[in-house]
Amino acid sequence: MSSRRGVGLGAFSSRTDTAQAYTAHGSNLKSANAESLKTQREVIQQLLHNFAIEHADAIKSNPTFRAEFARMCHAVGVDPAAGTNLTSKSKTSSSLRAKVFGPDLNDFYCSVAVRIVELCRRTRAQNGGLIGLSECREAVAKGQAIGGGLQVSEDDIVQAVKSLKVLHGGYDVIEIAKKRFVRSVPRELSTDQSEALEFLQFTGSMRVSDLVVNLKWERARAEIVVEDMLAEGLVWIDKQCEGGEWEYWSPQGLLDED
Repeated sequence: MSSRRGVGLGAFSSRTDTAQAYTAHGSNLKSANAESLKTQREVIQQLLHNFAIEHADAIKSNPTFRAEFARMCHAVGVDPAAGTNLTSKSKTSSSLRAKVFGPDLNDFYCSVAVRIVELCRRTRAQNGGLIGLSECREAVAKGQAIGGGLQVSEDDIVQAVKSLKVLHGGYDVIEIAKKRFVRSVPRELSTDQSEALEFLQFTGSMRVSDLVVNLKWERARAEIVVEDMLAEGLVWIDKQCEGGEWEYWSPQGLLDED
């Protein structure tokens, strides 16, 4: 009896030792893989940095090349719009984008972001905090805050808006009816507002009866949505239209026509 009991305890002890050995081996593999991935990431980042230095002129002057470079950065976890730091051989940290664009441009994405903030604040009363991405790009490209006669792409605007999210001011790029807008207000559009804006994007103007007929809404629902959009500056009202029913216009659409 005692002999059998000893064999059972021994087998249990052996299984415990084996499990511990597997656990230790797994931890060692995990640690080794993590260290290897870290080393690979550092090598890739350094190669990316060297590429940025070598092709700095093309990155600064060519919006398409700059957009592809930004995608390369994001693929390896480097955000040029956020000023990710890289450590050089001299152990001094500096901004990747500063190394790429140089001090003469006063930090490219930061300058673009500052111009976007200025533009959004100046036009917020007109457009309710929504400005078309292409219109934003055109206005920013004309601004003196960027300097140097640089061409600014829509991708540059998107990258700069991403860098503004740390300010928690509501800055974001959203899509309505397949058109992208820069939003500069700390609020989310309701589902009804989004549907009404999509309808307005195609028609340019709308009446409450249009929403009732085309979106199959109850009239009370349509009136509430329109009143909320009017209060938030997302639409303008025309009280002198034909037929007696008030008409609501997209300020962005009117600005596009101008």
